[in-house]
Amino acid sequence: MDVYAAGDFSDFLQEDLTLYASSAVLTDAETGRILYGKSANTPMANASTTKILTCILAIEEGSLDDVVTVSDYACSMPQVKLGFSSGDSFYLRDLLCSLMLESHNDTAVAIAEHIAGSVEAFADLMNQKAEEIGCLNSHFVTPNGLDGEDAQGEHLTTAYDLSLIMSYCIQNEEFLNITRTGSAQISTVDGTKQFFLNNHNSLLDMEAGVISGKTGFTGKAGYCYVGAYQSGAHVCSFALLACGWPNNREYKWEDSRQLMHYADEKYSDQVLLADGVDIEIPCVGAVNVQNGHIVYPKTLEAVSSDEVITAFVSGRDEISVQYDLPEVIAAPAAAGTAVGKEKVYLNHVLYAERDILLTESAQLFDFPWCMKWMVRGFQI
Repeated sequence: MDVYAAGDFSDFLQEDLTLYASSAVLTDAETGRILYGKSANTPMANASTTKILTCILAIEEGSLDDVVTVSDYACSMPQVKLGFSSGDSFYLRDLLCSLMLESHNDTAVAIAEHIAGSVEAFADLMNQKAEEIGCLNSHFVTPNGLDGEDAQGEHLTTAYDLSLIMSYCIQNEEFLNITRTGSAQISTVDGTKQFFLNNHNSLLDMEAGVISGKTGFTGKAGYCYVGAYQSGAHVCSFALLACGWPNNREYKWEDSRQLMHYADEKYSDQVLLADGVDIEIPCVGAVNVQNGHIVYPKTLEAVSSDEVITAFVSGRDEISVQYDLPEVIAAPAAAGTAVGKEKVYLNHVLYAERDILLTESAQLFDFPWCMKWMVRGFQI
């Protein structure tokens, strides 16, 4: 199944959930389909939720056993910070805990410099990865989510793009292990400095089914959150941007609960297509031999494949099936040949499709075929 284009469903099922967030989205993590949206494709500052992209890039581009040596520039980052000194060395796995549990800004820069050589080069990697994931309205400048700007623009993303990044991240076991860690103790490689870390993602303990998440805050972005949640057998991702300012840090948890409960109450996994459908298609120039008798079929039998198509849908979703078939099949035609598509549309957008295959073959009724059967008649 293809990931849905940004905007296909951003406002389709929007209801008044009285969310505090200026921008919010609930997304099917498997397909990228937007289940609920509120200004879901509006670029906004997103603070430390950026660090999920920094984390997954570090996991993919580096090794968790890498030794990362801290620079003066990394040490110059503002709070919140781990507080290391220039020249200190850490294992990358420990710095990723610092990044994701306590959201340290100096750690993000140290990781970026280790992976790409500079923050600017790492930003290039961030934007490349975001494009690969399917983000269409994002531009990343800093690895920690602090406000930044370069020649291409400001550091901004959308709730929808952020949810796509989270959907991608949770496919990685190392990412899940790190972001689910409740607390950790890390140290420099030489063991001379030790640090205690606690996970600030309180939603992990507040709500059953929460898989992962990351908080964020700056004066420009306000409180932000991106998370992943399992609703029944299905996984959703969600994101909240500009979800209040001090003293309203609890708003993001209230909004998160509303989105998760919305998934539980409105959506469920349903089978859209199960058994294959028998179809007859007109044919021309065809001849078959059945039980020793020559027949000239006017139609050929076909069947759609029996691949089961399911979707995470609500009672308000519109589901329809269309058949993309040729007007006529010209012989010769071999059994098993794909001759069309059975297409499922969800809210008028193509959701999935199955091949339609011929179940019988037909030879071409032409002079060579006639000569063959004349010779056979004489032989008999």
